[in-house]
Amino acid sequence: MQADGSSSQDIAAEAQRRRTIAVISHPDAGKSTLTEALALHAQVIGEAGAVHGKGNRSGVVSDWLEMERKRGISITSAALQFAWGDLTINLLDTPGHADFSEDTYRVLTAVDCAVMLIDSAKGLEPQTFKLFEVCKRRNVPVIAFINKWDRPGREALELIDEITERLDREPQLVTWPVGIGGSAFGLLDAATGDVHAYRKAPGGAQLAEDETLDPEAAAQHFGEDDSRAREESGLLPVLDSSAPKATVMPILFGAALSNIGVRQLFETIDRWAPAPGDRPTQSGDDRPVAEAFSGFVFKMQAGMDPKHRDHVAYVRVCSGVFERGMILTHQPTKRAFATKYALSIFGRDREVTDRAYPGDVVGLVNAANLAVGDTLYDPEGPAVEFPPMPAFEPEHFASARVADPSASKKFRRGMDKLVQEGVVQRLISDLRGDGNPILAAVGPLQFEVAADRMEHEFGARLILDTLPYSLARKTDEAGAAEISGMHGVEIARRHDGTRLALLRDIYLARSIGRTHPDVTLTPLLADAT
Repeated sequence: MQADGSSSQDIAAEAQRRRTIAVISHPDAGKSTLTEALALHAQVIGEAGAVHGKGNRSGVVSDWLEMERKRGISITSAALQFAWGDLTINLLDTPGHADFSEDTYRVLTAVDCAVMLIDSAKGLEPQTFKLFEVCKRRNVPVIAFINKWDRPGREALELIDEITERLDREPQLVTWPVGIGGSAFGLLDAATGDVHAYRKAPGGAQLAEDETLDPEAAAQHFGEDDSRAREESGLLPVLDSSAPKATVMPILFGAALSNIGVRQLFETIDRWAPAPGDRPTQSGDDRPVAEAFSGFVFKMQAGMDPKHRDHVAYVRVCSGVFERGMILTHQPTKRAFATKYALSIFGRDREVTDRAYPGDVVGLVNAANLAVGDTLYDPEGPAVEFPPMPAFEPEHFASARVADPSASKKFRRGMDKLVQEGVVQRLISDLRGDGNPILAAVGPLQFEVAADRMEHEFGARLILDTLPYSLARKTDEAGAAEISGMHGVEIARRHDGTRLALLRDIYLARSIGRTHPDVTLTPLLADAT
């Protein structure tokens, strides 16, 4: 029995009603638009927006940062919670911009399933493939939604072949397009044989009209297109909900901008995406979902309220019941942490939340002492520590210094906060010292975000100098000493003391491997910090 009176059966039942998912894609595949379409279908917004829309459709609920609204891109992760039927959906909308993806990777540690959005004209693009690989390493099931079928694109079978060859998953059908992409089309339900014929709403701001046709009516309505769709879809198996999720990928077609195929995606999430379950801990055991409260911080965000320099910690609830006001233990320090200010966050909108269950995301306000990866747990139950947050391999590097030396204290304080939030990685070079750190990032836009926030939030304008390195490798003391004088090499340290060799390019790394075989150069990939 929990402190709030909830039984293990109550908690397990609440967990079974939840689906915690992320939408992942290459830039401009329609990810934020799909987020809006999902919210529209769940009736939590009255009209869907669009990243590049006009008038009432200008802007989407999940993009709230000023830089996002100006550029029409997603930079920060947004947490949206809404109900669909008996389900509670926790949707973590992630940055898709090619220059800003580390936050995307971290969000994948907090979800139980991912919806992979594929552009029907472009197929599997580099960012999509990279994100799939992260899901694969973390055993996150993936649903594929082939988007923009209301525009000219590639053949459906051609896209399926590419998915099969590159993703090492068996495609199993939920829907199949009837008609050529770009013209009027329908969606064949692979399980029932019925066809959903659509009539788009003007501008896509409202739900498309959906008429269900039985096989005979569909044949009359679509003619040869119906016959072709049934022949092609017959080459692939229908989704088997009992099949191992690590080897199967449900396939759906649709058009998020026109709100077509989104209801079927909801139904697939309902019956195929896993509910929150027991979660692996750092010790190798599993934390039962019905155990006392526990959770971990997967994201820190500052500046959500421009009137206050608040810090919100996004906490994924892993077990038990979260009750606003409860006193938790901060695992890294073993200190008490009060949860008086707890929020549910819908894009930029915030509401006080009193209770949350496994799979939910809680925003803890004024959480300046928390950091990405920290575990929180109820001291009335067993202590627990979840695995640390992965640090993803940076590809861009810049030295940072404060423009006005009198703002040095603000510079250090601001940098501490940005690193704590995971905006950038900070490395200390053996050559430059603490006052001139090296900022490391997956994409260069992270530097721009860091500079903007340092100037406007902390009053410390940065001077950034791009460095000629493109990768980092872990090394040891002996290896660092042997290669530190080489051209195109710089030795730096992470906050945990790990030595990194910053290298000009992969060719230099291979050259060092040949000429100095005793030097340790280990790829970072997604190592835990």
